[in-house]
Amino acid sequence: MSARPSALITGITGQDGLYLAELLLAKGYDVHGLIRGKNNAKQALVEAIAPGTVLHNGDLTDLPSLVRAVYASRPDEVYNLASMSYVANSWESTQLTTEVNAKGVVNVLEAVRLYTDTEPQGARFFQASSSEMFGKVQEVPQRETTLPWPRSPYAVAKVFGHHMTINYRESHGMHASSGILFNHESPRRPVDFVTRKITRAVARISLGLQDVLTLGNLDVERDWGFAGDYVEAMWMMLQQEEADDYVIATGQTHSLRDLLDVAFGHVGVDDWSHLVRQDPAFFRPAEANLTLGDASKAREVLGWKPKVTFAELVRMMVDHDVAEAAHPIG
Repeated sequence: MSARPSALITGITGQDGLYLAELLLAKGYDVHGLIRGKNNAKQALVEAIAPGTVLHNGDLTDLPSLVRAVYASRPDEVYNLASMSYVANSWESTQLTTEVNAKGVVNVLEAVRLYTDTEPQGARFFQASSSEMFGKVQEVPQRETTLPWPRSPYAVAKVFGHHMTINYRESHGMHASSGILFNHESPRRPVDFVTRKITRAVARISLGLQDVLTLGNLDVERDWGFAGDYVEAMWMMLQQEEADDYVIATGQTHSLRDLLDVAFGHVGVDDWSHLVRQDPAFFRPAEANLTLGDASKAREVLGWKPKVTFAELVRMMVDHDVAEAAHPIG
């Protein structure tokens, strides 16, 4: 690596991309990000949160644009965080989800391979894999060796990208690692994700701006962590001498009812039953079973463990949404 390392992040405008850019800038990296469209509305967000980041126009479905971005940024590390990330929409946008989350991974891997084959220092690669790959879970908890059984088009595409990353590592000798990321949230989560939908609604209800919250299955259980902790694990993976795959999770599971308890409790509401409605329209066609991650390999090899607890995460998100609702911008 050079004295001042360089990193290229796809999906830099997303929750993980923004936290990772902040982390790498703090570590003295030259940070580059891939952004789709020269007039992307989220460009200002990147410039505000991660000033100094150099942005390159490109798209995961367009290999030449990825090759140009890689050669322009001359990265030591490439983090592929871009994806069609809203699982519920993947049934309606199956082809696009496949183009981005499956074939898009191949395009990024190929761009990095071409660069690594022609440049002496090469680049290390990180793929953001997902616990959704486990779907109809074959064992609890899930670990790196657990058989995937995807139950959504999103998850099927993620399985393809995950195994293609392994294939490039084994076939081309690339330093290519995957983080099997269990659910991770933050105040930067888009509001169409259920965790942020809940904390935003709780904030608005507490301020008298909203009457009720409508959700689907309240008994869904997930292993939820803080996105800021998870991007640190991504960076740790690419500092290892040998590339490998790691489950990144808290090892604890909570239901949406637990999340509602903490969120409403934080604004002084002990009984939220009259404020929450269930609508079958919000149920998934095929729901993933209990996802619970075993991150012991990451703890033992990387020295990684989560710092923010579930309750701290939910309260952090509610506080952010209360402040945002009380003082809206624009």
